[in-house]
Amino acid sequence: MAHDWHPDFEQLVDEHQSMVFSLAWRMTGDRGLAEEIAQDVFMELDRHMGKMESPDHVRFWLRRVTVNRSTDALRRRKVRGIDLWIEIEDQHGVPAENRSSPLGARLEHLLTTLPEAQRAALVLRYQEDMLPEEIASTLDTPLATVKTHLQRGLKLLRAKAMNHLGAYVRANK
Repeated sequence: MAHDWHPDFEQLVDEHQSMVFSLAWRMTGDRGLAEEIAQDVFMELDRHMGKMESPDHVRFWLRRVTVNRSTDALRRRKVRGIDLWIEIEDQHGVPAENRSSPLGARLEHLLTTLPEAQRAALVLRYQEDMLPEEIASTLDTPLATVKTHLQRGLKLLRAKAMNHLGAYVRANK
């Protein structure tokens, strides 16, 4: 089947660049870093074009590589001692659609404070609308572990939201 499908690299970039960037941005919380990761992911895709078997394979591969590159970038930053969690409102950029929502920006920031595995599972589940089985395959993680990451991530995100956003909600009633 691999021989029947001949993907066009530029078309794949056009089709998937917003997904790749968005995944990287939500994983890292840093627009500039997300742009670098997206560029690296597509450079790697270019090197692996001959191995791509279908549009679904490309999408699966891009998600997996983007999550892995984002996690690697965060680990490198931790090792160097750079402050990871740049405020979302900072100059590193909030997508235009989120600028008008201080609450949305705060929620995005709270997402970046979750442990990497939980953040990856939540972003893939709720941004990419992937089923837990697909997430398990993408992250090469047992399904039970993915379900635990989703459950614990949501619980932690809710707790953080109650603590951090309670004052904001009360102030804006």
